[in-house]
Amino acid sequence: MSHPCFEADSHHSHARVHLPVAPRCNVQCNFCSRNFDCVNESRPGVSTAILGPEQASWYVDELRAREPRLSVIGIAGPGDPLANPKETLSTFDLTAERHGDLHPCLSTNGMALPEHIDALLHRGVEHLTVTVNAVDPAIGAQIYSWVRDGGRVLRGEDGARRLLLKQMAGIRAAVAGGMTVKINCILIPGINDHHVVEVARSVAELGVHRFNLMPLIPVAGTPFSHLFEPESALVERLRAECEQFLPQMRHCQRCRADAAGVLGEDNSFTTMRLLKEASSMTSSSTQSYVAVASIEGVFVNAHLGHTDKFLIYQEHDDHFELIDVRPAPPVGSGDRRWQLLCDSLKDCRAVVAAEAGATPIRALGALGISVFATEGPIEDALEAVFNGNGQGLRQPKCTTGTGCGSSCGSGGGGGGMACA
Repeated sequence: MSHPCFEADSHHSHARVHLPVAPRCNVQCNFCSRNFDCVNESRPGVSTAILGPEQASWYVDELRAREPRLSVIGIAGPGDPLANPKETLSTFDLTAERHGDLHPCLSTNGMALPEHIDALLHRGVEHLTVTVNAVDPAIGAQIYSWVRDGGRVLRGEDGARRLLLKQMAGIRAAVAGGMTVKINCILIPGINDHHVVEVARSVAELGVHRFNLMPLIPVAGTPFSHLFEPESALVERLRAECEQFLPQMRHCQRCRADAAGVLGEDNSFTTMRLLKEASSMTSSSTQSYVAVASIEGVFVNAHLGHTDKFLIYQEHDDHFELIDVRPAPPVGSGDRRWQLLCDSLKDCRAVVAAEAGATPIRALGALGISVFATEGPIEDALEAVFNGNGQGLRQPKCTTGTGCGSSCGSGGGGGGMACA
């Protein structure tokens, strides 16, 4: 088959759709910030909405009726598809029932690839992309903040080494299973620019088919936000060096996790409308509640990092019902504070607070939980989340660099103080 992301000759004639059903991630890259309600950025990790499998299936129905060139169904985030195996595999199953002629593909960091390769092969996944940014754990330790392997969180070279082992094992299994495998490699100036040719050589020995060297997109609020995007001359020089080992992909558009249509064409207004409509449909998702930070239980007026409790609401018939009050994790427990917060709110689809900081937003975002900021009646905020997908609410100021006026910058290292 012709895959627009793998064959340059077909990217003008074949369309693809990326289904954003995978919000959680098992690797925190220092260049990545997943954004689940954004229409203004065009990069991996960004999506206008998160869909459940049933919603994604409906979306494909509607999209295909409008785009006859559609040939590929891809899952690429905005987290990692295999950190969301139930949602990813269910989506492939549901879409195959009505669109068996469309070809499934997947993009992953490879951390959970060995455990799920058989399930992917069983579902007819023929094209696989694995992002490999380093084959030296010492370099990988500079790129990855942490990796999660089952219940363990590993950092530094231990984490990078575990990720590399999983990537190599998964790639070998994919090639042995007959998949066409492409490697994405992010070119990060001063970090791995001297190393990417070695990455290409190493993965070529595994039998992969293509190599896609992708220049870094610096993203605000990430550890690599201060770096610059590599100049095109450097990118092309390194691609030429990598080409001695593998054919190079030069038509990559660095697509969003909800990209749809022909490569190079922005998501149309109709496509974005369908995506929003799909996300507002009833889903069987287990994340059905909304957590609110409030001092007295009437207004949204507490900072996410300062509140001592969260009010948990569900939508019931034609009103919103308070079903629980959960204590906030104690201040001063470092990174564990945000892990405890995630555990406490894992059944929520969103958190609404007066303000929030970058560290808890990233932690909650890894579970697919959106964070909105507003000040006003709780009822209005709940209406905006449950019935408007957050429309009318705003992104917290602490993540935009403007500050929230509550001294939250003092906890910027995620030490568990203020909003981090």
